[in-house]
Amino acid sequence: MSIDIPQPADTSRKWWAMVVVGLGIFMGTLDMSSVNVSLPTLVQELETDFATIQWVIVGYVLVVTSMMLGAARLGDMYTKKNLYNWGQVIFVFGSLLSGLAPNVGWLIAFRILQGVGSVIMQALGSAIIVEVFPPSERGRAMGIIGGIVSVGIASGPAIGGMIIGMAGWRWVFLMKVPVGILALAVSLRYLPAIQPIEKDERFDVIGACILLCALVCFALGMTMGQSRGFYDSAVQTLLVVSAAGVTAFLIVEKRMSQPMLDLSLFRNLRFSLSLLIGLISFMVMGGMFILPFYLQLVKGYPTFQIGFMMMASPVAMGMVAPLAGSMSDRFGTRVISLVGLITIVGGCYAVGTLTVDTSVVEYLARVFVVGMGMGIFQSPNNSAIMGAAPLERLGVASGLMALARNLGTTIGIPMMGAICTAIVVAAAGLPLSNIADAPPAALIQGINGTFAVSAIVLGVASLLYGMALLVDSRRGMPSA
Repeated sequence: MSIDIPQPADTSRKWWAMVVVGLGIFMGTLDMSSVNVSLPTLVQELETDFATIQWVIVGYVLVVTSMMLGAARLGDMYTKKNLYNWGQVIFVFGSLLSGLAPNVGWLIAFRILQGVGSVIMQALGSAIIVEVFPPSERGRAMGIIGGIVSVGIASGPAIGGMIIGMAGWRWVFLMKVPVGILALAVSLRYLPAIQPIEKDERFDVIGACILLCALVCFALGMTMGQSRGFYDSAVQTLLVVSAAGVTAFLIVEKRMSQPMLDLSLFRNLRFSLSLLIGLISFMVMGGMFILPFYLQLVKGYPTFQIGFMMMASPVAMGMVAPLAGSMSDRFGTRVISLVGLITIVGGCYAVGTLTVDTSVVEYLARVFVVGMGMGIFQSPNNSAIMGAAPLERLGVASGLMALARNLGTTIGIPMMGAICTAIVVAAAGLPLSNIADAPPAALIQGINGTFAVSAIVLGVASLLYGMALLVDSRRGMPSA
């Protein structure tokens, strides 16, 4: 299914729109990956502890996760250009204040403000691209966006480390101010102001509040679970409240005449399946965070070398994502996405064969395949999601896509960490808190077992995807 977007009169402005959205996405991904690197420095400079400094990340993630669909729904009600520009203003202002924060409490507060701006840009970025690019170029455009995401993730640790070493931690935040001002100037001048399809829509305040509470509890429970353990009563209470909130949200949305989330979107099997498998792919990719333990504790590589080696997967993704997007315009989104899924399965299987004697080149080859598979899969899959959404719900579709990415990562990191921990503890006979002291053989078993599980999960997802493609072909439906 493809949708015809009413194009602005000056179609040459589509590339200026790509510049605006691309800069916003690059700032967002760079922000997350570069700030992570600065946490040890922040502990020392702000005279705080590790538990407190985590909230520089957690506060930001909570806001982005919980507000995603609300921001997306507003994009379907009002002019996306205006909302996106306000998101840029808030993000830049939050970055400026974060760079000037006098202590850790203010830094956390300003990071939350920064997250409000980021969630608006994330929720509406893909919808704006779909509006200004014709359907025949949608895959190519999504591929470019995928490449920008990868470049931001890959370059963040190196850029953050270099800035901290040369100018101090404050410039990790302040460097985004001139970039954001440039993006805002281009947006005000060139971004087309396409009016929403449906007029006189009302915002679902009740649904938004219920979902906000549910997702805050979920994100808080998942982040607390990583430190306290998922058997902790507070963590379990938060997750139960979250599940109850999601149930209440679905009931309310079903009864609303103008819901925040149009549940009829999920009647489209192509939309639902693409969104689900996108979520699963990011859950599986959450397991990549355990690889530094292998590189440092098993192989004994220095930190700076580990940082560069961890860039292999996102660099591979950035290299192939634009090409995969262009190919999906020609051969169909589902076919290219399936090739990507199968490639990820092969990469996960290969990573699951790491040993004490694996060389640098052999390691890089394994993780490069995983990143290449993600690049091949994500761009066509995102194009399929946006192409299956009706015109008046592009904002919500864009928000759901970004929410799947954030939730997948939020779920995947503790889930894959728990699998790895269970295998290591069983292999070494160690208590839970001593996983870092496990012998190399036990750590390798944990890492290999985790990626074997990843390969199995994505293998099943590939099978479902392939069956859906087969059903579509027998019905004579296009794969685009």
